[in-house]
Amino acid sequence: MLVEEKENTDVLARTQQVIQTALSKLGYDEAYNELLKEPLRLLTVRIPVKMDDGKVKVFTGYRAQHNDAVGPTKGGVRFHPDVTADEVKALSMWMSIKCGVTNLPYGGGKGGIACDPRTMSFGELERLSRGYVRAISQLVGPTKDIPAPDVFTNSQIMAWMMDEYSRIREFDSPGFITGKPIVLGGSIGRESSTALGVTIVLKEAAAVLGLPLEKARIIIQGFGNAGSYLAKFLHDAGASIVGVSDAVGALYDPNGLDIDSLLDRRDSFGTVTNLFPNRITNRELLVQECDILIPAAIENQITAENAHLIQAKLLVEAANGPTTHGATEILTRRGVMIVPDVLASAGGVVVSYFEWVQNNQGYYWTEDEVNERLNKILVDAFRNVYDTSRTKQADMRLSAYMVGIKRMAEAVRWRGWV
Repeated sequence: MLVEEKENTDVLARTQQVIQTALSKLGYDEAYNELLKEPLRLLTVRIPVKMDDGKVKVFTGYRAQHNDAVGPTKGGVRFHPDVTADEVKALSMWMSIKCGVTNLPYGGGKGGIACDPRTMSFGELERLSRGYVRAISQLVGPTKDIPAPDVFTNSQIMAWMMDEYSRIREFDSPGFITGKPIVLGGSIGRESSTALGVTIVLKEAAAVLGLPLEKARIIIQGFGNAGSYLAKFLHDAGASIVGVSDAVGALYDPNGLDIDSLLDRRDSFGTVTNLFPNRITNRELLVQECDILIPAAIENQITAENAHLIQAKLLVEAANGPTTHGATEILTRRGVMIVPDVLASAGGVVVSYFEWVQNNQGYYWTEDEVNERLNKILVDAFRNVYDTSRTKQADMRLSAYMVGIKRMAEAVRWRGWV
């Protein structure tokens, strides 16, 4: 039993398993799986940074490029103590599926540096960001691989990275990276795009289930960028946010929480529950009574151990990989609809694509234009995945992978790689 649970929570192995099943169900032979089960490239770099105390600390960074048969690779850069090569590889593969589901001309990429930005000064973060770009500059660029923000990175870090790349290339390169400040070529709506995308897809799923969003009881695990925007969007839409959590703990009130007050009081890392003595744990929050559960934190939160205790009718994955394979099977058997991460959290990469297009054109859109285009892409994506689920008799996760991987497999076939 312990061996099975460990296997279920290995994000790379889990991703490879679903890709293999999706390709098989679509009729592609094993050669396609051999090519697509690992990134084409994985670069590991060592980045020396002079710290504020005068000492030099060497950080390990990664950049994975899953597959560029469709177009340049695209994906975020995360700064986190637990970054590993396998995690970055899995995340690049998820990005490929996201781009395929939303019909973007990209393959998946991902990067990361093993560090704790919460313990680093502004100057140390800048030196680390610039050092990372210098280390990977030969493999990235507007037509090769386009980075973006991810966990513990933001528009300021993207600005430093863009500036460093422009210095290396000796010309201004706004299209090298997305998630930039508006004044440096960023797109309106990028900061809230992941949460807005989750909201769009959630509304479609709720409509399919006949679940009115107004007064629906919603739990959101995670109160960072995506979680906080989600809470605001859904609260303003009339839903009752009955639970939220952060790295410290969780708050639950069946009568609904005062979201505006919580947003005003949270710190820069999205922490607010430390102000309340009656908080519960993140694990306890997941199994509280609600209509819709949104894990918007980290991987492997819903497992075979707690899936049978989930009380929601609809599970929408705003985080990457929050639900294990075993939990997916249990929840599907119980009739809980799961909107998988590769669909639900695709709003960020869609608006990153918009930013890249605007940079290439030198023409910038209004917020209404961005939101209208985002809504159309994600509504079409949801309906495509949902229809595939019904016609192929597959759960929503496998269906999303089938939709997402097919475009890449076809590009590989036409190029003659397999």
